[in-house]
Amino acid sequence: MRLIGLAVVVTFGLALAPLAGEGQPAGKVPRVGVLTAQPASPRGNAFVAGLHDFSYVEGQNIAIEWRASGGRAERLPGLAAELVRVNVDVIVAVDNPAIVAAQSATKTIPIVMVLATDAVGTGFVTSLARPGGNITGLTFLATELQGKLLQLLKEAAPNASRVAVLWDHSEPERRALAREAEVAAGALGLRAQLVGAGSPAELDGVFTAMARERVDAVLVHPSQMIFAQRARIAELAAKQRLPTMGWSADTVEAGWLMSYGPNIIGLYRRAAYYVDKILRGTKPADLPVEQPTKFELVINLKTAKALGLTIPPSLLLRADHVIQ
Repeated sequence: MRLIGLAVVVTFGLALAPLAGEGQPAGKVPRVGVLTAQPASPRGNAFVAGLHDFSYVEGQNIAIEWRASGGRAERLPGLAAELVRVNVDVIVAVDNPAIVAAQSATKTIPIVMVLATDAVGTGFVTSLARPGGNITGLTFLATELQGKLLQLLKEAAPNASRVAVLWDHSEPERRALAREAEVAAGALGLRAQLVGAGSPAELDGVFTAMARERVDAVLVHPSQMIFAQRARIAELAAKQRLPTMGWSADTVEAGWLMSYGPNIIGLYRRAAYYVDKILRGTKPADLPVEQPTKFELVINLKTAKALGLTIPPSLLLRADHVIQ
């Protein structure tokens, strides 16, 4: 599996790393707030491992305040307010709804965004090179990926002509991404049907409607709710015999057919670099936003077999990981 490449590369070694908390007052243990969907996961572990790369050890010379929405984006504003009340030094906000909540909660505490979609268009930063304000971090490039995702899905299911785009209408800025997918589908000769779901309770009806509309495949867009429901989505798609394309390896491990996107574990680990820089005194406005430059393709052959699909050898050769 390829390691993620980033537009800004910083070389460091543990042997040369300064002592953790150098920019903090003597005796003060820095406190980092993490605002996310599910902290107790390989993603959260990757962030902790990234901090360790910079000589931070949770419970010794750094404290982490975890705040998880459980896949319910409506909880995020309250959780962000909690982090402000406990006076954290940095907030790591994962995905657009968490970033929006953190941005609304504070204009002074530095925010490190992870998995940001359209960071400039959403107003998180002024520009990638010069973020301005109190936010910087890592983008996801979801908008730019829509054509590639659909192209790969078409290769895996060449008979597909009608594709549903499943998106979460309860989260900000998701409609614009769905529209981008609709445009990309037209350019590939596919008919796209935008299908919104704002809660787990809507998913059964959504997949029933897809079957009724004779949809051939599904491109699923990320959201906190959809990620939390990825196993359920795999079950519903299997029931309707629909190939599913996701954005991360987690979705394919849950039973989706394919995914294509940045190495998200790598992005979480990279977030620690920003936290370290900020704790040592660098302002977020002076830290350019990074974009992923390398991506990974993951294919679930077990799912393909259950759907009666034969994945072309040319596609398998390009895969970074194949689940048998």
